[in-house]
Amino acid sequence: MIFFGVIVAILVLILFYGISVYNSLVRKKNEMQEGWSSIDVFLKKRYDLIPNLMETVKGYAKHEKELFENITKARNLAQNASTVSEQGQAENALKNSMMNLFAIAENYPELKANQNFSELQNELTSLEEDIEMARRYYNGTVKDNNIAIESFPSNVIANMFTFKKGEFFEIEDRNERKAVKIQF
Repeated sequence: MIFFGVIVAILVLILFYGISVYNSLVRKKNEMQEGWSSIDVFLKKRYDLIPNLMETVKGYAKHEKELFENITKARNLAQNASTVSEQGQAENALKNSMMNLFAIAENYPELKANQNFSELQNELTSLEEDIEMARRYYNGTVKDNNIAIESFPSNVIANMFTFKKGEFFEIEDRNERKAVKIQF
């Protein structure tokens, strides 16, 4: 009778442990999805801001048609990306296009002095900082999720219920990873 009671107690403990691990994996998956949702919201704000910024610049830089086409194409690619990897590549292209826009804006002192342009540029800078923070949060949740899925004994339960590893939001362009050389 005591032996049977010990066996039942062990089975109940194993069951509760399994439930606890399962709930932990669900929480990590949901945190990862929440992190991606935050990135998505900030990117949508950025996509909505870009046309306003381009319209402001167009008034001053009418002959920069190719730049505006590149920005529009990069924005559309970024909006239509379906995986984290595609999103990363598209975001890098969009970021480079926007850097070109601001570099061209430097050639137009009247544009730089335009209050609307300055406000849009400041708002875009603030959004970029928010996107960076959201990316860090998302990558942290992906790391936690992936560790739980790969670690024993939680990997047994993760495999039983087909939990999937998350994909990190990374820099796709290898040149961006190189240290910047500063020469005086």
